[in-house]
Amino acid sequence: MKKKTLVFLLTLAMIFTFALGACGKSGGGESADTSSDSDTASADAANAAAYNKILEDLNSQASSSDEELVVAMSPDFAPMEFVDLSRSGDEQYVGYDVLLAKYIANHLDKKLVIKPMSFDAVMTAVSTGNADLGISGFSWTAERAENYFITDWYEAGENETEQIVITTKENEGKLKEAANFDGLKVGAQGGSLQELLVKEQLTGAECVLMTDLNDLCTALLTGKIDALAVAQGNGESFISANEGKLVDTGFKFEIDEKYKNNVVLINKDNTELGEKVNEVIAQQKKDDVADAWYEAAQMLGNIKTVDELGYDDKGNKLTE
Repeated sequence: MKKKTLVFLLTLAMIFTFALGACGKSGGGESADTSSDSDTASADAANAAAYNKILEDLNSQASSSDEELVVAMSPDFAPMEFVDLSRSGDEQYVGYDVLLAKYIANHLDKKLVIKPMSFDAVMTAVSTGNADLGISGFSWTAERAENYFITDWYEAGENETEQIVITTKENEGKLKEAANFDGLKVGAQGGSLQELLVKEQLTGAECVLMTDLNDLCTALLTGKIDALAVAQGNGESFISANEGKLVDTGFKFEIDEKYKNNVVLINKDNTELGEKVNEVIAQQKKDDVADAWYEAAQMLGNIKTVDELGYDDKGNKLTE
């Protein structure tokens, strides 16, 4: 099968998973209680307000250039990148990394083009030149450093600083220590930091790898795996979307400092672009927008609410 065809089919499968799976962001099922539906819609609108304000500002600064910046990402990793089916076109791809991609494109005076694909396909697209940047919650690893130009780190909330394991409600309280996972099947996304952590720190467990995180979540819900290693923000997203079914085990991986922030992957030969992106990342840090972006993405993904993070229903940060 040709690579382009494979990527297209993967993309369709991924979007289909978001539309039908219980593990992704959900608008809720049918209900005869219209007042409840109205309350849910109002809450969703409030939670989306901060993100929409940031998005509107970035879109207003978008370049009119025809020169494209092609960014590959795997939108199965809330709050970093995910699909919001209430939106259309490219605007359905949302999250912290999407805001970062827009910010970078604006500063490079280029038109942003997002290419959704599987996590491992993102790396392939960058290495083969089919994408300029890979922005998909990547952390630094020695293998990636050998094969890509890795940018300076960018902040990503606690999404990388805390790496956890989630499980089903039936296992709540049973998997707090590494030894508790001996003989169990622990899922992780292939090629991810979580795969490395499971193999290094849960040595008695069987590491089950899949391409898509939503498939791994489904595998957990259906008993094909016993637990799932995820970044904390992503784990919170899955637990929120499957309330009463999934829980945090309480186990946390030990994380080396070099893994605690995210990076952008660029073709190893394109050092000129890499240096320009580093300049933009430095500017983003000076602008001090990381926390606001991350909180807005959390609220949009229904991981945290306006009340929990201190926002009003118009998306304004509340101050004491």
